[in-house]
Amino acid sequence: MAALTTIISTSPSSSLLTKTQHSLLKHNKDHDHVPVPVPSSSFMGTPTTISLKSTRPRTVGIVSVSSFRVSCSAASSSSTVVPSALLFDCDGVLVDTEKDGHRISFNETFEEKELGVTWDVDLYGELLKIGGGKERMTAYFNKTGWPANAPTGEQERKDFIASLHKRKTELFMALIEKKLLPLRPGVAKLIDQALSQGVNVAVCSTSNEKAVSAIVSFLLGPERAEKIKIFAGDVVPRKKPDPAIYLLAASTLGVEPSRCVVVEDSAIGLAAAKGAGMKCIITKSGYTKDEDFLNADAVFDFIGDPPEERFDLAFCGSLLEKQYVS
Repeated sequence: MAALTTIISTSPSSSLLTKTQHSLLKHNKDHDHVPVPVPSSSFMGTPTTISLKSTRPRTVGIVSVSSFRVSCSAASSSSTVVPSALLFDCDGVLVDTEKDGHRISFNETFEEKELGVTWDVDLYGELLKIGGGKERMTAYFNKTGWPANAPTGEQERKDFIASLHKRKTELFMALIEKKLLPLRPGVAKLIDQALSQGVNVAVCSTSNEKAVSAIVSFLLGPERAEKIKIFAGDVVPRKKPDPAIYLLAASTLGVEPSRCVVVEDSAIGLAAAKGAGMKCIITKSGYTKDEDFLNADAVFDFIGDPPEERFDLAFCGSLLEKQYVS
């Protein structure tokens, strides 16, 4: 089988680097090429060489280091280890929906209801630190003041927020149905690999269940959709970073959390996955590329399709053997 090359954009603080490798980085910080020895079983069961090449100098804390590209080359082989379940976040993982999807739909809703509110790109990026659209709007209005035409009672305001979110979801679903927002590279490939090997696949999201179902159905297609379990919206009382949604998924699917691999794109999603005792791979999205992913098991820019593939199901399985734990 042809050799597989995976390129991981990372920094020396990445969890892919062991303490020994950190020491090598510090010792060789003035060199352009740092060879890092890796056990022969550390990547999909085949001999692996990892080389760190500096791309641009930068300063982190008090140690002058460089930004590195980690190149992992290994002969592809069929791994005997696969996850019991592969769990995907939705927004930012399946589709990069936030800036040109959810944000636009929120703003159209605010305009329709004449609330005098607009969330620009930077503001929405900050609001994404709050899991859930209804929770996001509530926190924003509590901080900045409620619109003049909003109700004053606590329950009435909950109903008001729910009605805004319902309308926002309708507008967002219209975007998805028109396929104006494409799947991120490699998503369909990785899901197909998992399904073909009998791995449970689920989507676990703080977004509205109808919106998540629309993404899965319209963008992944009905054949895949009928095999994918969805856990979304208010299916749990506490949203990410609480691990409840991932624990619910494991329980419902009848699998051990420790045998699950999660694909996330945000710090709150990472916290939820690790809180559930699961392995977590980060695929950075537009809004989350600068967040702290120190506790992730691996960090990539995207999943990728050949020849730009970053990782596959075999790599997910390798994480269960704890090769990449900091």
